[in-house]
Amino acid sequence: MKLFLTSFTQIGLVAINTILLQKGYVIGIFMASFTISFLWCYNVSKVSVSNRKAKLIYSLGAGCGGVFGYYFVNLLAN
Repeated sequence: MKLFLTSFTQIGLVAINTILLQKGYVIGIFMASFTISFLWCYNVSKVSVSNRKAKLIYSLGAGCGGVFGYYFVNLLAN
């Protein structure tokens, strides 16, 4: 579950950061980009030495996080 949540958060932030970049919110861009990179440092070490099941869980979290980020940003933007 922890692996799912970290990838969910990371990719959700990528979706949110895309909108922040488009709108030019510099502080938000910095915060999201920093957090994305910080999470990635931990995620890559966990996933690179994991088994197929863990890689699938990580990827599922990333897919769900991307969709969540899309809807979350659209909810805030409208």
